[in-house]
Amino acid sequence: MCRNKNSSMKKQLSVGLSLLLMAVSANAESVDYLRKLAYAYTVINSYYVDKTDVSKVTDDAIEGMLDKLDPHSSYLTKEKVDESREQLTGNFEGIGVSFNMVDDTLLVVQTITNGPSERVGIMAGDKIIAVNDSSIAGVKMKNSDIMKRLRGKKGTYVNVTVLRDGHLLPFTIERDKIPVYSVDTYYMIAPGVGYIKVNRFSATTYQEVSDAVRALKKQKMTRLILDLQDNGGGLMNAATSLADEFLDEDELIVYTQGEAQRTQRTVASGKGKLFNREKLVILVNEYSASASEILSGAIQDWDRGVIVGRRTFGKGLVQRPFTLPDSSEIRLTIARYYTPSGRCIQRSYAKGRKDYEEDLLNRYKHGEFVHADSISFPDSLKYTTRVAKRTVYGGGGIMPDIFVPADTARVDSIGRVVFNKGLVNKTVLQYLEHNRRKLRSDYSDFESFERKFEADSLILPELLERIAADSIPFTDENLERNHNVFSLNLKALLARYIWGMDAYFKIYNTDNVIVQKGLEIITDDRKYEAVFKKQNQ
Repeated sequence: MCRNKNSSMKKQLSVGLSLLLMAVSANAESVDYLRKLAYAYTVINSYYVDKTDVSKVTDDAIEGMLDKLDPHSSYLTKEKVDESREQLTGNFEGIGVSFNMVDDTLLVVQTITNGPSERVGIMAGDKIIAVNDSSIAGVKMKNSDIMKRLRGKKGTYVNVTVLRDGHLLPFTIERDKIPVYSVDTYYMIAPGVGYIKVNRFSATTYQEVSDAVRALKKQKMTRLILDLQDNGGGLMNAATSLADEFLDEDELIVYTQGEAQRTQRTVASGKGKLFNREKLVILVNEYSASASEILSGAIQDWDRGVIVGRRTFGKGLVQRPFTLPDSSEIRLTIARYYTPSGRCIQRSYAKGRKDYEEDLLNRYKHGEFVHADSISFPDSLKYTTRVAKRTVYGGGGIMPDIFVPADTARVDSIGRVVFNKGLVNKTVLQYLEHNRRKLRSDYSDFESFERKFEADSLILPELLERIAADSIPFTDENLERNHNVFSLNLKALLARYIWGMDAYFKIYNTDNVIVQKGLEIITDDRKYEAVFKKQNQ
């Protein structure tokens, strides 16, 4: 007992000393507050009725401080930091599969092209039931625990047992670096019109988009649709590097300001030759945030392209990471960013975090997803674009030039239950498991699948059986309302699992209302140019 007590006291004194040492360079008032914090910490650990977890108390204290600042200052444990960096650096080390858990069994959805798993012969539809002789099937293991078993340092090996067509197959896989792509797909969506879907802004985004543009130009692309729907942001410099390719020399891309930060301006270098003059449409929605808004705001403010979709999320705060001694991290808001016209598009968080987090739900209830007239901006936040002198607004995201209402009639409440329960995806995965060889035999390539596969007769009945088995009250009227979206998603998901993400989006985008409106605008010169002549009152 004495030994544990002494150990605890040493930890407390160490923490208190560290805090006081930090205060040496601070002003006298800060020193007093830091002493107060150190004393409170010591009292809790010394006298609290139950044994305290020093690590948890520390984490909770940091989270509590950050919680009172703004909605985007945050604390990440070491594990969360590692996960986040994988997304932003663009790679991790593992076996190179994407998977879903179906009935407590790991089902391989896709193998990374030329990745470790594909090289040894693992295929989409395989069930991985054991890793290094330990069963992972039917044991209700968390996805994170499964990933820990499969991932590892490049050059190390892992043994897996696969169930395929009723046979158990052993594989030994040498782990390797696995790319994490920020470009989901790119293809020619119409004659002369290229389409690029970007899911995040990471260290590899600029190069990925550059490669996509060059490939599309070889296919005679002269106009571009850049899809940032559901893109929650990422690295700010990835967005500014991309904006540089669309703007002229010395045109302001973004600037940042903060109480302890000098104003920093990022301007176009003039070296951008990637897509500098051609017609450009950027697609956004309510989940497009942060870096997506920096790029969209710069393009809109310079009247360089047309923004199509729905009002964006409204995140105009800049975070800087501060690494703590145990490799955890504070991501502290240090500045606001402003678009070239001077807009800060950060929405208000004056009513607290809960109200802030429910903003999208409140927008939906208020009718903003359906009616542009439901969206109001105060005149005090009115700004003017730099070339056409159009009116734009700050304070609540980027309002698109062309508003596209959400098609709420496509799926009713019962249909949403079906999607939320994952029944559509489970139906596709089970169908693939039983029909993989036949699909490959009947459809030699994606083009023949796209033309010939009839979801209504081949796979929709299986979804309806699954809905009935799940006791969902699904009527003929529900089927009529949800029929088109069910069939489209079933076919698109099946295409994805066989031919990849390109195939998925080529089918899914045929019924994506924002994509179709963007295509309409960019292929009609009169409608495109009319945007820049329009004066908002």
